[in-house]
Order: sequence, then C-alpha cells, then structure tokens
Amino acid sequence: MLAFAEADLEVAYTAWCAWLAHEKRAAARTQQGYRRDLQAFVTFLAEHQGGPVGLASLRELAPAGFRGWLAWRLKEDYAKSSTQRAVAAVRGFLDFLDARYAVHNPALRAMRAPRASRRLPRPLAVVEVNELTAAVGADGDGAPWLVARDTAVLLLLYGAGLRIGEALGLDCRDLPASGETTLRVVGKGEKERLVPLLPVIDAALRVYVAACPYPLPADGPLFLGLRGKRLQQAVVQKRVRELRRLLGLPETATPHALRHSFATHLLAGGADLRSIQELLGHSSLSTTQRYTGVDAESLGRLYAAAHPRA
Repeated sequence: MLAFAEADLEVAYTAWCAWLAHEKRAAARTQQGYRRDLQAFVTFLAEHQGGPVGLASLRELAPAGFRGWLAWRLKEDYAKSSTQRAVAAVRGFLDFLDARYAVHNPALRAMRAPRASRRLPRPLAVVEVNELTAAVGADGDGAPWLVARDTAVLLLLYGAGLRIGEALGLDCRDLPASGETTLRVVGKGEKERLVPLLPVIDAALRVYVAACPYPLPADGPLFLGLRGKRLQQAVVQKRVRELRRLLGLPETATPHALRHSFATHLLAGGADLRSIQELLGHSSLSTTQRYTGVDAESLGRLYAAAHPRA
C-alpha cells in the first residue's frame, strides 16, 4: 500500500511494483529501497499540498516541487548516495507512468541528484586474506562442520569473487559435477554467469558437504545455519568481525572486501578489465574500472616508499 495516495496512484504503484519484480527483475533489496523512497516522496508531496496525491498531482508537479523534495532530504541529512537512489526511484516511477498511463511531466528532466563521491574499494592484502581463511577454526569456536562451512564460504567470496548474497543463495544443484570446473551463479537482476572454480575451493566445498549433519537435497540451500535453515548473511558478517578482531585486521575487512580483493589481485596479476567484469557480474564496465584506481593508489604508495626522491 502507498500511504497518502489517491486510488489511481495506488493502482499505478501496484503495477509498478509488479513490473520491478517480474519484468525489470530488480534485486529484492533494490525493490525494497525503491518502494521506501517513493513512499517518502509521496508523503512529502501530500504534506505540502495538504491532501492525498494522485496521478493529476504528479502530472502537474512543477520543478519547484522536485527541488523542495531534494532540499528536504538535504535538511534531513540523507546521504548523497541515498538521495541518488531516491531520485532514480522517482524518475523510474514517473517514466513508468508516462509509458503506461500517459502521465507526462517534463519537469522531471530538470531534476538533478547530488553527485556523491565514489570511494575506492578497500581490498585486503594477499597475506591478510590467507590469515583470515586460515583462522576460521583457530579460536576453537564452533563444531567441525561449521568450520568447514565458514572456510568454504570465505574461499568462495575471495576465490570466485562472489557477493555474499550470491554465495549464500547457492543451492546444492549449483555445485559442479565431478570433473567440471565452473560454478553457475545467479547475480543481480537474476542474471546468470559462470565462474571458474579453483581446486582449493572445490575441495573446501566437498569437505563441507561431507561434514554437514543435515540432509542437502539438490533443490535445497547449499550453506546451512546451525538450525538447518539457509545460512543468513548476518551470521557470516558476525564471524568475519570476530576473526578480524582476533587477527587485528582493519574494520574494512568484511565479507565484501574479499570480493574487492579478488578483483584487485586479478588486476594486479595482469587480468584485463573485461574479463574481471564478466567474473564479477558487473553490467557496466565503469563499475569494474574502480579497481584501476585501487591499483594506481597502491602503486603510488609503493613509489612513495621506495623512490629516493619521493
């Protein structure tokens, strides 16, 4: 439901949500964020026009209305990246209204989101990754099958460059058959890709499967939690926090940092950007190009430390 909306806008909103999920196939978190952003936008308009918002209100909305909304977000101290996403949500919704309901608003084109500075990824050094994966069972915390599970998950994140959601979303049927060397991964937007599976990762997965005390049917989740349900991201994130405190690693040592490390170490080893883009499942090469900045930054530090005139 869309609060403070007239009936025609509610109908359009429901259709847009269905389009996001089934035609655009946006990730679940993207759908949630867009719905939340649009709700906040409609609530803002309702408060300022003194009543429910309908399709006619959106058709007649002047540029000042959009600017007022952006000014309100700035006053409320929303992050620039959050406002960028909110603008994308509102634009996407109004484009949908234009295409499906002939609700055209030229003022939309004048709306500009604030530019957010993109921070460079913070990968771990190779030695830090090795320490992290080796320390999973070092503190004696957890049953042997849990140690095998956590080791396999961390090796997947680093050795295959998976997002944590992609790794934990794997089902048993996704495991390659004996002799195969690629893993089928479903990424953002339900896009499938094949990633090479290193022998050390394949071995870790087999050790976990053999040690798991719960049944692992082909159509069920690969990684299970303590109670036999699909393993949740929060559990892995908590375990990595414990390990980085144990090892004295920086707070940037997160599960996602292992994916950054995968890309950065490949680039440093001579892999080309297009190949890394395919392995990471990036839809745009510009996203992958961030890792060239990381490599340049590390070269700069090496230069400053080693050159006699630095």
